[in-house]
Amino acid sequence: MTTIDAAAEFDRQVHNLIEREYPAMAGLTSEHFQSLVAPLRALAGTTGNLTCEPGTGRLAFVLVVTRQVVPIEQMMPRATLPRKARPGVVDHSFEPGSLERFVAIAETELPDQPVYLLVDIERGEEFCGAVPRDAVDTITGRGRTLLTIEEGIAMITQFPEILAKNTCFSLGGSRSGDRRGPALWISQNAPKLGWCWERNPHTWLGMGFAGDRRAAA
Repeated sequence: MTTIDAAAEFDRQVHNLIEREYPAMAGLTSEHFQSLVAPLRALAGTTGNLTCEPGTGRLAFVLVVTRQVVPIEQMMPRATLPRKARPGVVDHSFEPGSLERFVAIAETELPDQPVYLLVDIERGEEFCGAVPRDAVDTITGRGRTLLTIEEGIAMITQFPEILAKNTCFSLGGSRSGDRRGPALWISQNAPKLGWCWERNPHTWLGMGFAGDRRAAA
């Protein structure tokens, strides 16, 4: 595994978001955006596990920008696959206005902050072929936390290689009160945000999870 320099990796992620126009989408200057996320830099080195292997679906941490800062519909086109140019898309199966109803479940215990760090992350390919509802129960039983839509987008934006053929992943931390579970997969050489039924297993779709979330005081 590769051990990362936490501060350098944090700076890389911030620069990547600036290049992908996150400040402009948030109505901020680059300087103001950097000020917003700067308090998290010191936290990046306290995340414990600083090994990172995106190709095997494991990340030390990722900087998460919430929909309160940048809308999901604007985040997805800024994500691409490795060495591909096509922008990410939101699947048409999300009827107009439905994305707003896919919110974090109470069990995720999201920080009350517009930006934060998600740490000790796995895309969860061990759950490929499992019934999503059963995967959720297993993950929560381990004391791990399910991923939200914003967290999944953050992962593929910073580490495009984590979304790979036959190892895509569901985002069980965001729900809309029905049987649909959001997920990220590959379609026509681009990342796609869609949804699957919570009782329908897919051999190519795991369930992502993480260890914790860290926010500045």
